[in-house]
Amino acid sequence: HLPHIHVRYQDQEAVLAIPDGRLLEGSLQSGKMKLVQAWIEIHREELVANWELASQGENVFRIDPLK
Repeated sequence: HLPHIHVRYQDQEAVLAIPDGRLLEGSLQSGKMKLVQAWIEIHREELVANWELASQGENVFRIDPLK
């Protein structure tokens, strides 16, 4: 169970690995993919912490969205 996030943009959906932003399934427009991958890089520590909380059945904290 690789730590990952689910991303939705308009009618597209993708699953990306938290450690490196690698696409695991689905698709996003190239420009949007680059934005999400940059966001993952900026928020990697927070995403990993949330993954650990979620995997233990605990509430996750809010991470600032893309702007």
